[in-house]
Amino acid sequence: MPTVADLVVLTKVRVNALVVATTAGGYFMAARGAIDWTTLALTCGCTALVASGAAAINQAQEHDTDRLMTRTRLRPIADRRMSPAAGRAIAAALAIVGLAGLWRFANPAAAIVALVTFVSYAAVYTPLKRRTSLSTVVGAVPGALPPLIGWAASGSSLTGLAPWSLFIIMFLWQLPHFLAIAWMYRDDYARAGLPMLPVTDETGTMTGRQAVLWAATIVPLSELPFLLGMTGGTYAVGALVLGLGQLALAAQFAARRTHQAARSLFYGSITYLPLLWVLMGISRTIGP
Repeated sequence: MPTVADLVVLTKVRVNALVVATTAGGYFMAARGAIDWTTLALTCGCTALVASGAAAINQAQEHDTDRLMTRTRLRPIADRRMSPAAGRAIAAALAIVGLAGLWRFANPAAAIVALVTFVSYAAVYTPLKRRTSLSTVVGAVPGALPPLIGWAASGSSLTGLAPWSLFIIMFLWQLPHFLAIAWMYRDDYARAGLPMLPVTDETGTMTGRQAVLWAATIVPLSELPFLLGMTGGTYAVGALVLGLGQLALAAQFAARRTHQAARSLFYGSITYLPLLWVLMGISRTIGP
């Protein structure tokens, strides 16, 4: 019988807090007039269930490689405290309830985006991790979709550039963030036979260049919400400052390629994103 602690680890509650927060951010940025707090809360809760299901199926699929890595070997399935079949059953139950809830309490569009998120994470990204370092780029797609779940749940259309500007920001942000993580744990990934870029790029030269490239790309593209009239000037200035700060950390990592430099980029990235969303919310002007 799984413990509460096992279920918390299986469903990656702390990681999925970011999914919920960006779903709420997408809803808030899209909403016209007063916020329907009940729908927002139900949307976030159901999205959390789907994300938890994706995390659980991921661990069921990767229990053999998780067992080889120091960082993940104590996860419940990897440590044999739970069977892969039990993990899959929990994942299916969470995902089905979450998707049904989004369909019922939000709308079909939000449920469909959530389904795409789940399938692309579990059926595309997870298997690719064993085959190619490009899995990081592919995995950034489901990671960037939660704001679109919130946007759709508000009743706003997903056509046009406005909602996709949030997707672009989330997509680009993940890449230097995950490169920093992969560099810090490259020995773990190598031991598990996962061809992450820092594993195949022994000197780290390409890893550093990629981190700088993605961090540089997000600087101008993070201004899209301002250019599209979604936010005011406070966001524009703040996004520029935050983006340049993250770029400086990426450049430092590219130059040094040390564990400490990667750690600084990691912490810089997890500081950048919530501050960017706070600025977006504070400076929000009108709905789409």
